[in-house]
Amino acid sequence: MTRLGIFILWLLHWLPLPVLAAIGRGLGRMLPLVVPKRRRVVRTNLRLCFPNMSEAERDALMREHFALLGRSLLERNLLWWASEERVRRISRVEGIENMSPHGERRAPKPMILFVPHFIGLDICGTTLALFMDSVSMYSPQKNAAIDALLHHGRSRFGDQHLLTRQDGIRGTVKALREGRPFFYLPDMDYGPRDAAFVPFFGVQAATITGMSRLATLTGASIHTCITEILPGGQGYLTRVGPAWEHFPTDNAVADTTRMNAIIEREILKIPAQYYWVHKRFKTRPEGEASFY
Repeated sequence: MTRLGIFILWLLHWLPLPVLAAIGRGLGRMLPLVVPKRRRVVRTNLRLCFPNMSEAERDALMREHFALLGRSLLERNLLWWASEERVRRISRVEGIENMSPHGERRAPKPMILFVPHFIGLDICGTTLALFMDSVSMYSPQKNAAIDALLHHGRSRFGDQHLLTRQDGIRGTVKALREGRPFFYLPDMDYGPRDAAFVPFFGVQAATITGMSRLATLTGASIHTCITEILPGGQGYLTRVGPAWEHFPTDNAVADTTRMNAIIEREILKIPAQYYWVHKRFKTRPEGEASFY
């Protein structure tokens, strides 16, 4: 059954992007009915983060989020099988000079790409692989066919280096010192370990402080990197920001608070494209009831 699904995805990748986008949005609109638990998670997250919105506004935002989530899931077939020429045509990059001033495939100094969980983050990884050789964390999948496909999609361009969490911090530090930008996604609720409760849209959220600590250890610069899924057949736009100033400091909690504030500003630009299906506020301070 898995291989049949993969074959169907392969067939669909030949479609023009506007057609593929329309199919993806249609599938996405059905997701709240198929996964009602995630619909409730999205509603809870939006209520907590946007309390001044009306319920009708939040419902409209939720529907658009699921439509775009459907697109992002379906259009991964382009990341896996579309030609390099087609990927370059549909996926633009602004600010690549912030990573590679002279077109090098390795960074001149340790560099962390701060990639929050927007739904275009896989597009971001594939697009930037056309320009630079990076390092990222990879979670092996139980299904061997899916695992092989995801691994292929993330490593098909350039010389990408994929690590598992079992490789630990040493592999990441070594790759950073070799000039490989590190794709870092520290904005999910990973539990209380190595985390601090800092505000996220005014709500205390367990947030790992690892980016501050890793930047301190390696001297890496931090660059915000976000991919926006554009309407219809317009493709995707990845924005790579300049290096953060005055980061890190000697206060990891303050650095992490700043990190969340930067995510908030980016979310307000494209609110439907953040990964709202995640239980961002799952871990609560002791004695506080669950939101979910």
